[in-house]
Amino acid sequence: MAGIKHILVIRLSAMGDVAMTVPVLRALALQHPEVKLTVLSRGFFKPFFEGIPNVSFYEADVKGRHKGFGGLFKLYRELKKRDIDAVADLHNVLRSKIVTSLFALSGKKTATTDKARKEKKALTRAENKIFKPLTPIVQRHAETFRQLGFAIDVSVPVFPEKHILTQDVLAVTGAKTEKWIGIAPFAQHDGKVYPEDLMQQVISLLAQNEANKIFLFGGGAKEIEVLNRFANTISNVVVVAGKLKLLQELQLISNLDVMLSMDSGNAHMAAMLGVDTVTLWGATHPYAGFAPFNQPEENLLVSDREKYPLLPTSIYGNKKVEGYEDVMRTIVPESVVKRINQILNK
Repeated sequence: MAGIKHILVIRLSAMGDVAMTVPVLRALALQHPEVKLTVLSRGFFKPFFEGIPNVSFYEADVKGRHKGFGGLFKLYRELKKRDIDAVADLHNVLRSKIVTSLFALSGKKTATTDKARKEKKALTRAENKIFKPLTPIVQRHAETFRQLGFAIDVSVPVFPEKHILTQDVLAVTGAKTEKWIGIAPFAQHDGKVYPEDLMQQVISLLAQNEANKIFLFGGGAKEIEVLNRFANTISNVVVVAGKLKLLQELQLISNLDVMLSMDSGNAHMAAMLGVDTVTLWGATHPYAGFAPFNQPEENLLVSDREKYPLLPTSIYGNKKVEGYEDVMRTIVPESVVKRINQILNK
């Protein structure tokens, strides 16, 4: 679009949501090489955007110097020096709205991603539920850029080359001579986590094949304790949690043959790198628009709605519904292993 040469892109958190912006920005950068993008996010997420042409990163220090309204005004003044022509608010929360509004007041064009709050409520409510797929979030972000005058086609995505594994990563993984399977068995809320005993069965079944090597992802002492139980001295199961930084994790994920994840950030990190990603869905559902990017329906293993008709009960898995504690037990370990093997053997 004439006049817009530099777009500020705001997506402050959370991990999965930030990762879901990556395929959109990659498509925008390739299809509109004349446009410069500055991504405003938390510093932790900077590695997500490395290697995308014409994209620079600016850290929002929302707990430090950019805290509160005064801090956000300071952030606006810092960004203003970068000659921003337009703002794409992909977050649509109070902080991002304040920064976007300050740019709008100075005459810059802005667009904000529609979060479809009303449709999400209809999808998750118990009574008069409207069970139909909502527009995927990636498409919603693409629409935000279209409002600024930049049409983006995300239907034929271009993914980065597999990362070259550095020595510090190889020290944890070993050289790649097997099929590499990543498993990220945790999520922010219990309603999205596959039961421990069933996950142990999945890991054990996959580990029976010596041509497979399994990497277990997570973070924090409690999760590492569970992962160590899963690994249980099985020689081809490696716990990588706590051993790799984010950039190193991305190197490893990029080289996986398949990732198994909950409806969580790891799924979106794998998908943004073009890795086949199998996801397990409990209290949440792909219809809410948060299925990993460019993954076929067969990779989305959902809990049984005939047995549990109120599913999905929430968007984030944080709502407890009596009698729905065991919905994920309707996803049997054999079906998970079968789908992973189909991907490995294709």
